[in-house]
Amino acid sequence: MRLPNAEHESHAWRICDIAPDFRLEDVWALPAQGGADDFTKLLEVMASLDPANGASRATRVLFRIRLCLGGWFGWDDDAADLPVPGKTETTLSVRLPEDLRNTARNLELSSTSFTPLYRTDTEWAAELSNRTVHAVLHLAWIDQGAGRYRGPMGGYVNPRGPFGAGYMALIAPFRHRIVYPALMRQIEQAWNVRMAQRPPAEL
Repeated sequence: MRLPNAEHESHAWRICDIAPDFRLEDVWALPAQGGADDFTKLLEVMASLDPANGASRATRVLFRIRLCLGGWFGWDDDAADLPVPGKTETTLSVRLPEDLRNTARNLELSSTSFTPLYRTDTEWAAELSNRTVHAVLHLAWIDQGAGRYRGPMGGYVNPRGPFGAGYMALIAPFRHRIVYPALMRQIEQAWNVRMAQRPPAEL
């Protein structure tokens, strides 16, 4: 389920201080709920996913189209060397305060181009740079009371000029109606399997 941006922005996330020049594009309520210590399980589930090769045929087609277009137009060529739009640094990692540096080394989203930035007990963020946008994937773990937590996923973007802004507007319907709903189904299935494997002491 897609959430109002204001709900996510009502929390004092560390990413807001690190990327104040990025806008929150989307927020989704992940089909993942658990206890305070289950954030690690959520991160492990996210790392295990391969959205481009999931069960949704439409999503697989869209990813292949994007891959082809990126190859034809060079959208992903040497993108890691591009500066953050409007800035001089090429990565948000240089903005990290000392306490967040080297905190996300043990979790890689191997099936995507996102590079981990940092991790806390309730936050994890990774960045992606190409010739359309510089983007951040943000995962969180929100206390719901009574020892229950839930996980939202936010996407922050800084488009590369009018072309990047137009690209984001063009793909928005596909993200909202096809890609993210399929991803939520993947997450739900993987989460349920992961939680079913918990030792009896954790239940």
